[in-house]
Amino acid sequence: MPGVHEYELFAKLDANKDGKVDVSELRAGLAAMGIKSGKGAAQKIISSGDKDEDEGLDFSEFSKYLKEHEKKLKLTFKSLDKNNDGRIDHTEIKQSLADLGLDISKEEAEKILQSIDVDGTMTVDWNEWREHFLFNPATNLQEIIRYWKHSTVLDIGESLAIPDEFTEEEKTSGLWWKQLSAGAMAGAVSRTGTAPLDRMKVFMQVHATKSNKISLSGGFKQMLKEGGVTSLWRGNGINVLKIAPETAIKFMAYEQVFPADLQTHERFMAGSLAGATAQTAIYPMEVLKTRLTLRKTGQYSGMFDCAKKILKNEGVKAFYKGYIPNILGIIPYAGIDLAIYESLKNLWLSKYAKDTANPGILVLLGCGTISSSCGQVASYPLALIRTRMQAQASIEGSKQMSMSQIAKKILEKEGFFGLYRGILPNFMKVIPAVSISYVVYENMRYSLGIQK
Repeated sequence: MPGVHEYELFAKLDANKDGKVDVSELRAGLAAMGIKSGKGAAQKIISSGDKDEDEGLDFSEFSKYLKEHEKKLKLTFKSLDKNNDGRIDHTEIKQSLADLGLDISKEEAEKILQSIDVDGTMTVDWNEWREHFLFNPATNLQEIIRYWKHSTVLDIGESLAIPDEFTEEEKTSGLWWKQLSAGAMAGAVSRTGTAPLDRMKVFMQVHATKSNKISLSGGFKQMLKEGGVTSLWRGNGINVLKIAPETAIKFMAYEQVFPADLQTHERFMAGSLAGATAQTAIYPMEVLKTRLTLRKTGQYSGMFDCAKKILKNEGVKAFYKGYIPNILGIIPYAGIDLAIYESLKNLWLSKYAKDTANPGILVLLGCGTISSSCGQVASYPLALIRTRMQAQASIEGSKQMSMSQIAKKILEKEGFFGLYRGILPNFMKVIPAVSISYVVYENMRYSLGIQK
């Protein structure tokens, strides 16, 4: 492939000279030139490059696909080339797969190498790597995937994020459940560490108004006076308890229904539906968390007592109060979170990715924190309305109102910014939550034997 001009290559592939290369032309053209491509590769190439959706690539689309794909290949090649000598040998292949959680023998590594090695040197240079993978879509670029996954390590106490994708190696080696376990533990410690700020957020969402002017310090003083220091952790038990079932349901729904290698908009749809499935299943726990967070001393002896009293006094329907604004909140949160994360990722890759695909932990945490925070801003009014609906029956003299009635009342009495009551403690917990999450996640990975 090196040295072949893009236009000459396009002309060779465009058999019927209609200015467009379709799947059959690409498949036949690659075979005629002796280029090996994986099963279904031609269809994947057309799908990933076909921006105008006319089932074929014109020259500009074809050229753009080659440039973008070649850049990814270059980054992957440099990531695999551990000693930076411009060649990949079997030890580097073995090490790179071990980094991804897949241990293979020397013989297996040599077999992989031989399938790419054209000149028989038992090493692969850039030209051999490029020729072998240029017309295979990005399914082989596991390094890029590993570095840029929107990781479970980022647990900021919200339940609306897009689930992780796992590589085939992670699935077949059983590494995925260790990753999820490490993420769940990181989330549990992170949520416990930031529980006082989370309780303050819920307290302000429900009780703060323009007239009573509950401040951050004033709110904490009220909570400490009413229940002491331990009261700052009310509702944390069930908040931690719901991590495992929610993560498992979300992951299973995402994996079972949707294929791998999704584009950004497809990931958004898949993630939103998976999130909605998980939220529907565990939503009664969300209601219990809000009631337990807002409870007064002696009101409930525990989560089971709380559930029993809600069921007795309000019926089964009470466990789904606020469900509609909660589900609606998934769309702006997940959409903006993912879109900003992908944009920041692509910006970094285009400007700074020269020798490696690894952006470093600070860049990853920065991208995740910014994207999650923007997602929260977009979905916060719906989260506030959801919390007020969940809490209504527990507040004496409170009128039972619908989602639209609550929104109307807030806008009339408190204005637009009334929809953002409690957002300050919510933002304050993001950086400590992410930091705690990351430290625990890395230690759990080490403890579970997940190789870095």
